[in-house]
Amino acid sequence: MDNIINAFSGFQFLPLLRDIVWGIFLLICTLIFHGSAINHAFMRFERLTHQNLKLRQYNRVFYHFYATFVLLAMFHLLGILFWSVFIIALGLLKDPIEAILFAGSCYTTVGFESDNLIDGWKSFAFFISFCGLFSLAWTGSIMIGMTTVYKSAWDQKYRHTSIY
Repeated sequence: MDNIINAFSGFQFLPLLRDIVWGIFLLICTLIFHGSAINHAFMRFERLTHQNLKLRQYNRVFYHFYATFVLLAMFHLLGILFWSVFIIALGLLKDPIEAILFAGSCYTTVGFESDNLIDGWKSFAFFISFCGLFSLAWTGSIMIGMTTVYKSAWDQKYRHTSIY
């Protein structure tokens, strides 16, 4: 029992608690932004492409697919910038480029940047990664639904041609 107490004697609980509170708060803010944005974009895509399919405007469906795809990618870049702004605002990193690269590395879970955050904030990277995982998965599910509509338009447009 003394070994366990000795192992945690130098442990600072308050910095970890601060890190967790900020991490969860920013995670929730980012996921609400991302979820609202991609759901709005998807509902717009559904509404427009439904009308286009009814009017047999297949090229417009293709256009809306690619425009929405780019918009979804921009939402992820905004999410990375959101995390970067808070990293700078909290004084964790001073250089904006370094903050963007760190947030992007964590968000995409690629991990190409080392953890340069100041002591007491090292677990912040986990929250950025967790946010990125959920956001990217959510976007993936939206893209599957969009691809189904795209394929339907493609099939209807080329039904009587022999491109297959």
